[in-house]
Parts: sequence; C-alpha cells; structure tokens
Amino acid sequence: MKTPIIEALRLVVADTYALIGQTHVCHWNVRGPSFFSLHGAFEAQYNELFVAVDEIAERIRAKGALAPGGLSNLARMAGITEIAEDSSAQDMVRHLVEANEKLLLDLKAARDCANDERDSETEDLMIARIQVHEKTVWMLKSYLE
Repeated sequence: MKTPIIEALRLVVADTYALIGQTHVCHWNVRGPSFFSLHGAFEAQYNELFVAVDEIAERIRAKGALAPGGLSNLARMAGITEIAEDSSAQDMVRHLVEANEKLLLDLKAARDCANDERDSETEDLMIARIQVHEKTVWMLKSYLE
C-alpha cells in the first residue's frame, strides 16, 4: 500500500539514513583545531538521528506499509551526495548543512502531505523532526560564521 504519505515517509527514512552515514563519516574523519567540539557534536547528531529514523520507520509500519531498507536502496532514494573522507572540518560542516536542508525540504513535504490526509499523528512527528533539523542547521551555520 503506497499512498502519498507513505512515499513521503519512506523518503524521510532514506534521507535520515543517508544523513546518519554522512555524519558518521564526518565524526570519524574530522581533524584540526575544532576536532574535539565537532567530533562530539557529530556523535550527538548521529545518535539522535538513529533513534529518530526508527520512530519514522515504525510510523510507516503502523500505517500498514513496509519501511525501506538496504544501504544502496536508501542512498539511491535519498539522493544526498557523499562527502570525501579527507574533507576539511569546514567542508564537513557545510556538507552537513546541505544534507540537513535537503532533509528539511522532504520533512516539510511529508508534513504537508500528512495535513492533506488529515493524519495528525504523522504531521506531529514531522513537525518535531523539522524543529530538530532547523536547530541543527542553525548550530552548524553558527560554527561557520
């Protein structure tokens, strides 16, 4: 059963998984004077994302559909580019801003779809995720100033 809201949620799962992977790469490979602060910030971000993606996938299941899986499938669905392992700390932060902004667009589309379908529970979940990612973008952009 693939309704517009299911498709939107599946994309949010894919985006979130891609962002987990990209944040992990940055966590592992960040170097330089900001190592300690960024290493810890990236870890907090990917841990929060891992809990969130489970909740979104379970929402898909609660609606009677299947959650997407498989790393290559999720990467293809998300369309979030990968960062080079040897990127600078500044480039890592910029990359994560872009990835979070892409996810924000898809979260807002899922929120609007949930509203159209009068699915308040899914709309509420998307609103909560939007708030998290807007804060993350703000924090990452503040680092770049």
